Amino acid sequence: MFSENKKNRQSGEASKEQNKIAQGTVITGDLEATGSFRIEGTIEGNLKTPGKVVVGKTGFINGEIECEYADFEGKFSGKLKVKETLTLRNSAHIEGEVITGKLAVEPGATFNATCEMKGGVKSLKDERRSKKQQAEKTA
Repeated sequence: MFSENKKNRQSGEASKEQNKIAQGTVITGDLEATGSFRIEGTIEGNLKTPGKVVVGKTGFINGEIECEYADFEGKFSGKLKVKETLTLRNSAHIEGEVITGKLAVEPGATFNATCEMKGGVKSLKDERRSKKQQAEKTA
């Protein structure tokens, strides 16, 4: 039992466990875990996980988040790094800097942030370059 948990922590793999920060809870400081997070309370600090972060309607985070997936209904202010998909529900309010692979925004969400999307940009440049090279060969 303990060796399995230790193995997950050492390898950096996401655990199937979910950490929950309940409404009315305020945490000041940095959090790091191998499991996912569901946040209904407030975090003043940084959050890092190889899993998913879900911020409910009453959730608020002021700091930096680094995760695989994120789903927001609540508020965030700071720097948000999501490797895969960031989903903003209609009640979400995001301010700051966002770096993500994919972005899904429902109508009604507030998104006041600089946004950098990773992944797709490189393939577009490579595709244009190969089309240009093909055109030069046929000319």
